[in-house]
Amino acid sequence: MINIRPVSDLRNKFPEVEEIVITTNSPVFLTKNGYGTMVLMSIEQYSALTDPIEYALDEADSAAKESKIRYSGADVFRRIRERVKIKKKL
Repeated sequence: MINIRPVSDLRNKFPEVEEIVITTNSPVFLTKNGYGTMVLMSIEQYSALTDPIEYALDEADSAAKESKIRYSGADVFRRIRERVKIKKKL
């Protein structure tokens, strides 16, 4: 279940909001004047989202150190667009 709370709950009911984040292991969406402003999540949730990306970037850095091949920004985006077009055709 999505948990949406006013941002004032962060100030007025922090222990309650913290308990929700930790015990349910799901984010709490905070609103201000009826509009979403931020998402509060546990460190474990954040790590689960970012660790795979950081790992992939570390692998890319290692591969770049071992290779002398370099691509311009235009070449990178051209190659990405080509791959996207191929996947759309499938």
